Amino acid sequence: QVQLVESGGGLVQAGGSLRLSCEATGRTFSNYAMAWFRQDPGKEHNMRDFVAAIDGNSSSTEYLPSVKGRFTISRDNAKNTVYLQMNSLKPEDTAVYYCAADPSYGSPWYGFGHYWGKGTLVTVSS
Repeated sequence: QVQLVESGGGLVQAGGSLRLSCEATGRTFSNYAMAWFRQDPGKEHNMRDFVAAIDGNSSSTEYLPSVKGRFTISRDNAKNTVYLQMNSLKPEDTAVYYCAADPSYGSPWYGFGHYWGKGTLVTVSS
């Protein structure tokens, strides 16, 4: 069992920055690929969109095209924590951000996520 707790969300103006953190407890953190997903609270569907992922030893990362160059995923295995640095935020980045852990790294990302956190809300005002 892996427990994930996100933090760092909040309200920020367009163009600003936030850093999300996700701390994991339970099993060996480095054995898991980690990813961030987001869900727009204003939309009717419940789909969570893939944002970024990183493998267990930080050798591979992947990003949603619309956030590439603005967001950076990283991890610190000594602290059992994965981060999402978000710069140049836009109103369309407003969402609940979730971190997820999975033994396997790689697309299709819609199948990723053996464990999930409860999410942290990011609101970007225009």
